[in-house]
Amino acid sequence: MSIPTGPVGPLRFPRDFGWGAATSAYQIEGAAKEDGRGESVWDTFSRTPGRTHNGDTGDVAADHYHRYAEDLDLMRDLGLRSYRFSISWPRIQPDGTGAPNQRGLDFYRRLLDGLHERGIAPMATLFHWDLPQALQDLGGWEERDTALRFADYADAVFHALGDRVPAWLTINEPKTVVQNGYLDGHHAPGRQDPDAAYLVAHHLQLAHGLAVHALRATGGTGRIGPAFNLHPCYPADDSPEAATAAQLYDGYENRLYLDSVLKGSYPQDVLADLGPQSRMVRGIRDGDLAVISAPVDLLAVQYYTPIYVTADGGTEPRWPTTAAGWQQIYPDGMYDILTRVTRDYGPIPLTVTENGLPTADLLAADDTVDDAGRISFLRDHLAAAHQAITAGVPLESFHVWSLLDNFEWNEGYDQRWGLVYVDYPTQRRVLKSSAHWYRSVIADSGF
Repeated sequence: MSIPTGPVGPLRFPRDFGWGAATSAYQIEGAAKEDGRGESVWDTFSRTPGRTHNGDTGDVAADHYHRYAEDLDLMRDLGLRSYRFSISWPRIQPDGTGAPNQRGLDFYRRLLDGLHERGIAPMATLFHWDLPQALQDLGGWEERDTALRFADYADAVFHALGDRVPAWLTINEPKTVVQNGYLDGHHAPGRQDPDAAYLVAHHLQLAHGLAVHALRATGGTGRIGPAFNLHPCYPADDSPEAATAAQLYDGYENRLYLDSVLKGSYPQDVLADLGPQSRMVRGIRDGDLAVISAPVDLLAVQYYTPIYVTADGGTEPRWPTTAAGWQQIYPDGMYDILTRVTRDYGPIPLTVTENGLPTADLLAADDTVDDAGRISFLRDHLAAAHQAITAGVPLESFHVWSLLDNFEWNEGYDQRWGLVYVDYPTQRRVLKSSAHWYRSVIADSGF
């Protein structure tokens, strides 16, 4: 088998296609102790020795909190039509509850005003993993009450900023919180407890549904939906055992989240595998699925890698991997997951809110950064997205991960995912070759 290559001839996207880029608060903002911001689980985790590469933290990150105007100008110069960012919960509610911190809200008002002034549509994520540490001290997402606190936080943000935000995303990648935070333990809060992990999954899904209800209650006109990282699961061979194992793996990887939001039920094979005495199954209350499946306006899809499942339920690599190690380069997976969502769940509007890779970017003496590998990766994945549109998928927009080099969670600053190079000692921004390429793609509505 060969790696899929780019198409022959030009591809043109719809003229109103939402070309964008994405970031998250903890990864770029810095200003960890300024203007009333409280501690998050990632402040605690990253400051714990041995948890991140080189002991890196997001205390300064890309200093976006102070340099947002410069970053807004970069977005304008790239021609971005959409910017997907996240709001820091501990910046709004330092302890996870109570009256909102006006200085925190004011920062996002300035950011939103700047986006509108430059003709860039904001797409705001309510939760991108930075849970207030005060709530974690009370049990975090293992506690049902945290979902209720999230609804209160969402309500405060909707009332303060709702008139400026046309599209809201509720919870970013609940699966990653579950898998990396509670199974593998290499993300905050650093647990390794499978029984807790899937109770956390349920409470994250419940928080999503409560936030949808909170927006509807305000009468706001903004659209809303979840952001799921979806990865196609293929049998590693032609055996019936591999097919069965891949189906269950897909249940944990994709259907647990998709089915509950879009069908109002959890997949029965996953519930059976967890067992009736699991904390998740026992934690589901009457009415929860009705809340979780409140109608949404869009679904955000984040695609990074395929998964090949062996007969014994393990996984094996099939394609070349990136510097991230876990990420296989397989553009056809983008087509497969987008068309699968439309086929299985109907024509809900879709947006790709993350797609990208880390490359070994170096700032050359002539002040350029040659990241040809990123250009190739994005070209092939955009071609797959275009193929999905041609096949009838209602894909509205595409956001590269990421706008800026940033704090890459437990990897610290060792991995660079940005279109824009950040020289961390000086915080100087330099457009990489991929940024120049993406600017031309946006200008031409294709390539």
